[in-house]
Amino acid sequence: MLKIKNLEAGYGKLRVLKRISMHVNSGEIVTIIGANGAGKTTLLYTIAGIIRAGAGEISLLGKAINQISAEKIVAAGCSLVPEGRQVFATMSVRENLVLGGYVRYKKNKINIGQELQYIYDIFPVLQERENQLAGTLSGGEQQMLAMGRALMAGPKLLMLDEPSTGLAPLIVKNIFQIIQRIRAAGNTVLLIEQNAKAALAIADRGYVLETGKFILQGPAEDLLVNKDVQRAYLGREVEA
Repeated sequence: MLKIKNLEAGYGKLRVLKRISMHVNSGEIVTIIGANGAGKTTLLYTIAGIIRAGAGEISLLGKAINQISAEKIVAAGCSLVPEGRQVFATMSVRENLVLGGYVRYKKNKINIGQELQYIYDIFPVLQERENQLAGTLSGGEQQMLAMGRALMAGPKLLMLDEPSTGLAPLIVKNIFQIIQRIRAAGNTVLLIEQNAKAALAIADRGYVLETGKFILQGPAEDLLVNKDVQRAYLGREVEA
């Protein structure tokens, strides 16, 4: 689904990602864990076309995407749910969702009503709040709206940046259950998450990013029992 080779990216002269390589297979949930400032968000923004790669290759379904616009990357099948939700606060829930489907509507004249109903089936609370301003929703509802808006674009690869940030534990549990449901419906998921334990619990594979480089990778269950991962990211003291 996604292949990255020797990717470098950053901001101006600051190089954040340092020749990293990774892949995501179709149908997987892959998580990337790491401390703040490791480069996780930079990686997603580079894949999404928001930040231009300085070097390296990014391909989606075998086609290079690192030299095309963010809009064309969405049309190619890759959607990003950004950290902090970033919903359009002064627009209604329905208007936010319709905007998410704009690229597909412009290209294929999709039936917006059918697509909205699909989103409402996944997130019933959004149908209840359909005409409510997005800025008046709770944090959990805004996260669901951000995810629903991204799904309206019909992505093959859904990228999530810290979906649990600022949410109560019960809401976080619900969000992770929804991520599993989205995968079961045929989507591939690339997940960045500070809650490493929760992310690894639902992921197939994981990568550990540290100062712009991957230092560990492997099956999620292996990373969960890795002593270095436990000590650094799972809040456990591990005996020597």
